[in-house]
Amino acid sequence: MAAAAGAGRPSITALPTPPAPLPSSKLVTACFFALLLPILLTGEVAVAEALSIGVNYGQIANNLPSPARVSWLLRSMRISKVKLYDADPNVLRAFLGTGVDFVVGIGNEAVPAMVSPAAAQAWLQQHLVPHLRAGARVTCVTVGNEVFKGNDTALQAAVLPAMESVHRALGALGLQGRVNVTTAHSLDIMGVSFPPSAGAFSPAALPHLRPFLGFLSATRAPFLINCYPYFAYRDDPARVPLEYALLQPNAAGVADPHTGLRYDNMLYAQVDAVYAAIQALGHTDVEVVVSETGWPSRGDPDEPGATPENAGTYVRNLLQRIEAGQGTPLRPAAPVGVFVFALFNENLKPGPASERNYGLFYPDGTPVYNAGVHGYLPPMFAVSNAARQVASHCSALLQALFSNC
Repeated sequence: MAAAAGAGRPSITALPTPPAPLPSSKLVTACFFALLLPILLTGEVAVAEALSIGVNYGQIANNLPSPARVSWLLRSMRISKVKLYDADPNVLRAFLGTGVDFVVGIGNEAVPAMVSPAAAQAWLQQHLVPHLRAGARVTCVTVGNEVFKGNDTALQAAVLPAMESVHRALGALGLQGRVNVTTAHSLDIMGVSFPPSAGAFSPAALPHLRPFLGFLSATRAPFLINCYPYFAYRDDPARVPLEYALLQPNAAGVADPHTGLRYDNMLYAQVDAVYAAIQALGHTDVEVVVSETGWPSRGDPDEPGATPENAGTYVRNLLQRIEAGQGTPLRPAAPVGVFVFALFNENLKPGPASERNYGLFYPDGTPVYNAGVHGYLPPMFAVSNAARQVASHCSALLQALFSNC
């Protein structure tokens, strides 16, 4: 273009233009961090070397930190699996780009309505699809929680049809196989839990569980069970050895008289009892996942053993076993999937004092006890002002870079 513009004129040899000075190393470094900082502060950093264990993130409280701060806390703990009891959009948005997998829940109050295909589709379109499109990682939807623990027969009759309806709606949305559908059970669903090999479901639940297990088998979804050895110890501390309930590796344990398998902790005995009950109904291909387990750090006077020392011992022993990939005596080669209950103490939970004291952390981010895993909850101002600060610094640094190039 320059030659064409000068056509017909005498040629003039131009002096070479001196090269532009390279930006200083300090400026390059500053600009690198200017570009990196927004990624860090907006959460676009996946969990590295994640732990195998998951955590329940309950929110029945009025003093919890924001989901954005909780995102930092969980990633600093290397937690990559989180179970919710709803599909809180603020939580799902706060974890975008972090690589954290979520289990989201449909509350018991909404289960009967989910029997309707239109209602199931509407729930997914409102609570799940927008977040998946934005990049959220949701692997499972739980339809109800511990529905067989009470006497609500209408709810119990609705849970499987609701699960089937949600599953079909996921298929219609192209999400079948990507998101599982199941429900979480209380251990009260068991009629017999010891010895483990004699595990059997309660007679009242059997009519529902036979087709339920068929659904889980056909869809390759897990059987979720909430197991609390603490309850057994609390109800009979004279007969239940504390070491056995706390998963202590040196506990004498008990032997199953039918199989000869020795159990050094109650949790694994409970899990194997559930496997035996499932197998008794003709299924060997359904995985059992412990959707809740934990130990309270405080309780009422009639709740023995609820101390920070015992809670820390239980969770540390659990973490060591799970991270070692340990299986149960019945299935030694299959690591146990576990979600610890819970992330925070929740001050609005009803019931005895123990219900409000299962958390790994107080709401201010202080550890309730030594759980064997450490985390950092950033100050409120660090997260709330992050976007504003990053925009300002990036603009100034980039202007400086280009003005020196």
